[in-house]
Amino acid sequence: MCQNMSGLSTAEVEFRKKAGLSNESVDSSTKTVAQIIRSNVVTYYNLIFLIITILLIVVGSFRDLTFLPIIIANMLIGIIQELRSKKILDDLTILNTPKITVRRNGSNQEVLADELVQDDVITLSAGGQIPADALVLSGNITVNEALITGEADEIVKKEGDSLFSGSFVISGECMAKLEKVGKDSYISGLMLQATQTKEGEQSEMIRALNRLVQTVGVIILPIGAILFLQQYFFSGATMKDSVTGMVAAILGMIPEGLYLLASVAMVVSVMRLGKQKVLIHDMKCIETLARVNVLCVDKTGTITVPEMEVAQFILAKDQNLAAEEEKNKVAKTISDCVRALPCDNATMEALQQYFTEPMENSAEKIVPFSSATKYSGVVLAGKAYVVGAPEFVLRQDYAAVQGTIEVFLEKGYRVLVFAEYEGNLDGKELTENATPIAFILLNNAIREGAMDTFRYFSKRGVEVKVISGDNPVTVSEIAKKAGIRHAEKQVDAATLKTAEAVRKATKKYTVFGRVTPEQKRLLVQALKEQGKTVAMTGDGVNDILALKDADCSIAMASGSEAASHVAQLVLLDNDFNKMPAVVMEGRRVVNNIGRTASLYLVKNIFSMLLAVFSMLFLIDYPLEPSQVSLISVFTIGIPSFFLALEQNRNQIHGHFLTNVLIQALPAGITDFIVVSGLVIFCREFGVEKECVSTSCTILIAVVGFMILYHIAKPMTTPHAILIAAMVIGWLFCMLFFSELFAITAVTGKCAMLMIVFAVITEPVFRYLIQLVETVQKWGGKLKF
Repeated sequence: MCQNMSGLSTAEVEFRKKAGLSNESVDSSTKTVAQIIRSNVVTYYNLIFLIITILLIVVGSFRDLTFLPIIIANMLIGIIQELRSKKILDDLTILNTPKITVRRNGSNQEVLADELVQDDVITLSAGGQIPADALVLSGNITVNEALITGEADEIVKKEGDSLFSGSFVISGECMAKLEKVGKDSYISGLMLQATQTKEGEQSEMIRALNRLVQTVGVIILPIGAILFLQQYFFSGATMKDSVTGMVAAILGMIPEGLYLLASVAMVVSVMRLGKQKVLIHDMKCIETLARVNVLCVDKTGTITVPEMEVAQFILAKDQNLAAEEEKNKVAKTISDCVRALPCDNATMEALQQYFTEPMENSAEKIVPFSSATKYSGVVLAGKAYVVGAPEFVLRQDYAAVQGTIEVFLEKGYRVLVFAEYEGNLDGKELTENATPIAFILLNNAIREGAMDTFRYFSKRGVEVKVISGDNPVTVSEIAKKAGIRHAEKQVDAATLKTAEAVRKATKKYTVFGRVTPEQKRLLVQALKEQGKTVAMTGDGVNDILALKDADCSIAMASGSEAASHVAQLVLLDNDFNKMPAVVMEGRRVVNNIGRTASLYLVKNIFSMLLAVFSMLFLIDYPLEPSQVSLISVFTIGIPSFFLALEQNRNQIHGHFLTNVLIQALPAGITDFIVVSGLVIFCREFGVEKECVSTSCTILIAVVGFMILYHIAKPMTTPHAILIAAMVIGWLFCMLFFSELFAITAVTGKCAMLMIVFAVITEPVFRYLIQLVETVQKWGGKLKF
């Protein structure tokens, strides 16, 4: 055992690393460079682009390959942005990765979990996550294996017991020897599993975009094939014209830039937040936070600073005049007890800083603090002492001192009782009498700026629920000082005996005190069942279950390692006042992607309708691929990226896809009506095909700029400059690169028809918007 306790030598560590016995993760919280490149290059739509490129080359239509630079630019933008995001995330993750205390060469060292090797001897304490499968050598700890077993039970581990990687230490301290590391551990990679974005756990916006992209992907192939057959076999078009018509229709229907736009916007948000010391483990939480309408917060670390201090302690026998000698004697006893206990939480740290008398009696037995039992205990000279929450320690005798304690609670103090226990300390709930000796008063300072933060959420319709393990009266008083609305509505969760009682309480109360870890989880679940979007902040091991169940989970980096790993978002500088900025970033992303997505959808709706129209009326598709590319660049592609990255603080309403379709439908149908009308009239008046193609290009561009103007409202100076630049760029390409984009001179007859349809565009667009709004208002919310 002594040899084991001394740890490995440097040579032994290097030998194990070379033998592949290191604790390197088999997975990563971010994609590798190869995965990033592959995900941007090897896609369904890129395969379609490859096929149509080959077809255009085969028929000799090289001019229509103008879409290739756009596609390549899209891929490069996506790759570069993801690589930049990866670097920021990796750097932040390293900064946030806790170090493990390991015994090597006979002394303690701190190393990252990945640097551990098999047979290393490590020290584990409360709040830490077990990095690999291990065996307890000395000491005892209480662990939570909920992430492995799904059960929230706290399990005591003593010398000789096995520990599983991924478990969290609730209390106590021990030394353990690593037996299985890296890929050989019981649940390999669990530490990083909580930080990975899982497939199927996407946000509403990404789910909607995926559904849209997948639906279009299924539709375009049969439409493209039928359109080619119709033009080649029924309309008598040449092979080249049939291929270019089909390609033009497919290019118009592919929303490839839409998904890229959303991905880049999300990645940029991750980078922006990273620079503010906010680590994003899961990108979907950016959107989720923007939709949050209930924020569950803990008192310590969120409303107040995590550092706790003892204000004073008062003897239970005589609170007015206590003999100094008696008080000193009690102080020494408390000091012996608290100094024997592991310093594994903020409360114990405050107690040890206040009670500093040298230990006179060695502890015969210690019981570390448990959030389930709300006490810690020590046996000194044959007597058992406990320190903890008065209600849990005194039990049926609490009523006798309740009035005294409530006076302190109403002043915002947290009260602990130090008592002598008549029973046997076994770490379970107390069953025997406990005689109070002293009351210890603790407090935390309100975080600077907390009032402004909670006022911000209140103004934006976000309801705040305070969920704490402390006394509800104390928490309520502190919540009032922090400016939380309805903080006077408080309840002791110990009185909520059933899950149904917890559910009912969520509708009635704002402050919940004496909450157990399982009740925290029930509170979050109950709020979600009411249709709420719930964000949960936490920094302790007892918050893990609730954090995992919340729609969006937020942890402070100064809290436990467990909470940081489970949370989707970590505030690295422990500044809760950053939350408004994070919410604003979420709103910026969702709102901007929503309005720019409608630009892409306009093109998709129009192109699909025009393709069906061409098939039904047996006419050639009126546009060429190069013309579609020209229109897309200046009315959709470039503007959408500028609009997607600007500030937008509007509150999010409704469903993402519904909002996008409502904006896109009037414009897409307007495009189809005026273009199909122009094609029919040109055909009746015998206008040449080239003139029809050019006039359709001009008309679609006019409608596109009109839609861009509508989407860009309010018309700020930057928006006006953007639209003007796009019009100038489009005109420049039309005039100086006319051959490249198949732009020809139009006849007077065609020009007159084009002007007529351009004039009717505005009223058609306006009345269609009114029609859609009327249908939405009187027909109820559209659901897709």
